[in-house]
Amino acid sequence: MAIMTDIVKIMPNTSPHQTKGPLVAVLAYDGLCTFEFGIAYEVFGLPRPEMGEGWYRFSVCGIEPGPLRAAGGLTVAVDKGLEVLDAADLIVVPGWRSIDATVPKPLANALRAAHQRGARIMSLCSGVAVLAGAGLLANRRATTHWRYVASIAARYPDVMLDADVLYIDEGSLLTAAGSAAGIDLCLHVVRGDFGSEVANSVARRLVVPPHREGGQAQFISAPVPEEREGIRLGPLIEWMRQSLAEEQPISLLAKKAGMSMRTFQRRFEATTGLSVGEWLLKERLRHARDLLERELAVSLDDIAISSGFGTLATMRHHFRKRLGTSPHAYRKSFGG
Repeated sequence: MAIMTDIVKIMPNTSPHQTKGPLVAVLAYDGLCTFEFGIAYEVFGLPRPEMGEGWYRFSVCGIEPGPLRAAGGLTVAVDKGLEVLDAADLIVVPGWRSIDATVPKPLANALRAAHQRGARIMSLCSGVAVLAGAGLLANRRATTHWRYVASIAARYPDVMLDADVLYIDEGSLLTAAGSAAGIDLCLHVVRGDFGSEVANSVARRLVVPPHREGGQAQFISAPVPEEREGIRLGPLIEWMRQSLAEEQPISLLAKKAGMSMRTFQRRFEATTGLSVGEWLLKERLRHARDLLERELAVSLDDIAISSGFGTLATMRHHFRKRLGTSPHAYRKSFGG
């Protein structure tokens, strides 16, 4: 039986809408991690004419002669090589073929040269091995997928690894944790380059939240809720989201759901993965952050009331506990 292999030829962005913004170069290598590569393309390479001509330019850099094998049985052909890195403003390492695979010297040299001239370099998931192998992470904070932490720590003891965050921004060097955390880091970069409103727009198109709280420790096995429970509670959850400013005692929610309080709490947690109190807190924080980013004329006290915290002191407490900042500082960083 013949085995068919799909060949994908990666071409420069040929959209009629040409951009003039920062040049993003994404590495392609033999053994390419297609999910991480797809994240980088989706955020930085997908044509977005609504963003104007200042949006990112996008290019792919083949680090070795092709064709290159990629996860999923694909074969990738790339037209450009390491010379792309000479002009790149942001270089993305989308995973790596193996956490303990050697980094080719030409690639390591090119990354060090790019970093020295001021380019930002970003790794997604196992791509941290490339940055560490190039000597860029010595005495710097970094993160990676939790299952790779021990391997990187053993090989590069001078890297200050933090296994309990989704990403780390060290200015010119940025690292993301497990695969999907690459989305969080890419949105963080967009937010820094173009502002929170643009990052939120990209997040909506991706159908993901613009911010995620917590670190990798939250991603533990949990049962998948039965579909009928999600359908049954869906209208109530939407009401809860639209009524954050109101008191929402469990007795009221259970009555609206037509369940006993005990049954409601059990089924709500099975559906959302969170207790009612935790879900409400996360939604209130999300709503408050959204208002802080967009509604600059609204006072902090009014935002606290609108979000359901009641008082600014209560909102400030939860911001510091969950986000490590204050509402005022958050607005100063992300507002407008």
